[in-house]
Amino acid sequence: MANAQVQRMSQLMVKTLRDDPADAEVLSHKLLVRAGYVRRTAAGIWSWLPLGKRVLANVERVVREEMDAIGAQEVLLPALLPREPYDATGRWDEYGQELFRLKDRKGGDYLLGPTHEEIFTLLVKDQCTSYKDLPVILYQIQSKFRDEARPRAGILRGREFLMKDSYSFDTADEGLAEAYARHREAYQRIFARLGLDYRIVAATAGAMGGSKSEEFLAPAEAGEDTFADCPNCDFAANTEAISYPLQPVDGSAVPALEEIPTPATPTIETLAASLGVQASDTLKNLLVKVDGEIVAVGVPGDREVDLGKVEEHFAPAAVEMVTEADFAGRPDLVRGYVGPQGLGEKVRYIADPRVAPGTAWITGANKADTHAKNVVAGRDFEVDEYVDVVVVQEGDPCPACGTGLKLDRAIEIGHIFQLGRKYADALKLDVLGQNGKPVRVTMGSYGIGVSRAVAALAEQTADEQGLCWPKEIAPADVHVVAAGKALQTELALDVAGKLAAAGVRVLVDDRAGVSPGVKFTDAELIGVPQILVAGRRSAEGILELKDRKTGEREEVSVEDAIARLTA
Repeated sequence: MANAQVQRMSQLMVKTLRDDPADAEVLSHKLLVRAGYVRRTAAGIWSWLPLGKRVLANVERVVREEMDAIGAQEVLLPALLPREPYDATGRWDEYGQELFRLKDRKGGDYLLGPTHEEIFTLLVKDQCTSYKDLPVILYQIQSKFRDEARPRAGILRGREFLMKDSYSFDTADEGLAEAYARHREAYQRIFARLGLDYRIVAATAGAMGGSKSEEFLAPAEAGEDTFADCPNCDFAANTEAISYPLQPVDGSAVPALEEIPTPATPTIETLAASLGVQASDTLKNLLVKVDGEIVAVGVPGDREVDLGKVEEHFAPAAVEMVTEADFAGRPDLVRGYVGPQGLGEKVRYIADPRVAPGTAWITGANKADTHAKNVVAGRDFEVDEYVDVVVVQEGDPCPACGTGLKLDRAIEIGHIFQLGRKYADALKLDVLGQNGKPVRVTMGSYGIGVSRAVAALAEQTADEQGLCWPKEIAPADVHVVAAGKALQTELALDVAGKLAAAGVRVLVDDRAGVSPGVKFTDAELIGVPQILVAGRRSAEGILELKDRKTGEREEVSVEDAIARLTA
């Protein structure tokens, strides 16, 4: 086994902090800063210090090994990209304000790459001309850039982040399906090796486009994604991807629409209380603007509209809430009393499938202080389009088996897409087929958040004392602590050298003038899997070995410590 390097804390650029950063909201942000792994450079922009860089490099290594194992070839494409390919696919506009746009000195438009589908497509178009050149899988590990409106949670939601993105190119859909399956299996091996608890869930494609899409989510309180898990079957999905079938009912027995006076009831709560009905009996109509055009969104009164789903449905169009000025310019729209009946062609109406044909509702009458009851979908108003737009709630029926769903928060650590021919069509990626005729290539796109994985691991494995890394990605295998006296430091350095000679990665705290208590606290905070202390029995050649995760301690001789840690 090759010699490993001894990292001496007396020489290492690491400065631990006793207090949490003032702006830290989540555990990983607090601990990665306090333990000296990262430092903030600007909002959403982070510098990786020596300990953090080692952890980051270990995640990269695992990702790289498993990608190479499925026959993927590593490349490195530029982060500074020309506008033209993104114009061709429409994503120069679709990405909106998240895209970092800039001009060169000659006035040419460029962007900082948020993801690289277009550039990989053009690379393959240049390099692969025949079906004999395919299939091929290419990948890179590189910084990406997105101008987040509210960068937060440390490295979890930054404006610059490290990502592995890979792309498969095939001449047939069967080849795409095979490449997708190979990536899926590789991702399972990667996240298992990293020690992450994760779920594979159905997802939406978003700005990426394509058909089949799955996310790899790491359950954590700090997660920004909400996913649903069925306790009775194998259904799991990001809540944004959950949909329900339209189930019309017979509304023929419902009496005719009737308007009723309802003064001072502009909200669902005041309306339900005034009439003595359930909120679920009412129809909520939220008004939004889609590229400046007013659209009404109908959902049952006891449910909230998921604006993310609305934005996803209308993308790349811009969606925003209506304002007082909008109401002032549309006297036919009465704030707090809007109903779908009578809107006609003046306002486009979309509704959740729960507002199915035949269902009857109490809703606004489009008159001040007035509502209407017995308003039947399909009889008294028409829905232009049905879209799943409600916020999914705990206990909603599983779309597969009907059992009440469980909801949990999670961090997205990977996402795989069957893109199909969206980018190949836009950029005219063809190869010569077996029959001598051009064949349009089909693509897959597969991402892993490398820097996000570090934060996700911190969130999942940390305890009250600090970080607690799995061995595969820890910055060292063992943290040797010299309690402080010369003899203890001498023993610590001696055993550290012997461990390193045996191939063990060693971090040794040999700092002079630092109290034993601070050193022990730092060892817990930094989170290396094994802690070896040269303390009160150093003169006898006896050390204390502690398992960072379990807290188990035992006294061992130098020989036993080396044997245990090199086994």
